[in-house]
Formats: sequence, structure tokens, C-alpha cells
Amino acid sequence: MSQDRVKGIDYLTPVQQEYRQNIPGVSRVIDAIQAYLQDPQRAFKLELQLKGTPFQLRVWKLLQEIPCGSTMTYGELAEKIGSGARAIGNACRANPCPLIVPCHRVIATSGLGGFAGERGGEKLEIKRWLLRHEGVL
Repeated sequence: MSQDRVKGIDYLTPVQQEYRQNIPGVSRVIDAIQAYLQDPQRAFKLELQLKGTPFQLRVWKLLQEIPCGSTMTYGELAEKIGSGARAIGNACRANPCPLIVPCHRVIATSGLGGFAGERGGEKLEIKRWLLRHEGVL
């Protein structure tokens, strides 16, 4: 958190109560994530302060335009932005605010693709769960 804006999230690490109480805005972020987990149609209404390259910022802005329950392929995003699919994947991997900036909605033409820099394992299972939760799979 910085000036009441979200700079990044780590949804795989449990939040200690002291963070919730002592860091302004953390409770709001936790509440927003819990609301999403109850109802994926709930839009995140959080101010973000994303740091990245100009290209990454463009990609992350496009990701936020993909509606819940929808997906786009890396290639489709690349075409929209005039880039390559791998560059889109690299920007997704660098995303500091997964869930809020929904990189899980970007898939490969031949399947799920990767998630958080991995092409298998626990993180890909999280992507699969998120897409099921949103009614895509």
C-alpha cells in the first residue's frame, strides 16, 4: 500500500492480523478479495499504483478490460497492442496485482498457458480454479 493505493498483492501468503490493523488500506484489499471469492462478478474498486515499463502498463490496462467470465489469448492481446504473444506473457508474469489485474483471464490458443511464470504445478491449478470460479471452464 502507498498513499491508499495498491502496489501489489501476494494472495498465497496468509495475512497476519497486525498488517490488517496497522497498515492503512490493507483491510479494504482483503475485504475486496474475499468479496471476489464469494462472487466473482464483484468488480474490484481499488486504486492501483502499478510500477512497470510503459509496455507492461499498457498490457495491464488491457487485462483490466477483460470481463469476468471471459478470456483472451496471448495472441489476441498481442494483436490489440501491436506486439508479440511472448511479450504479453512476460508482462503477465510481471503483474504485481494478480486477481485485481486479471492475468488469469489470458490463455494460450492450445490451452491454459502459464500462470505467474509457471506452466504447471500449484500456480497453474490456481489459474484453473479462478477460471472455473468465473464460469469459464
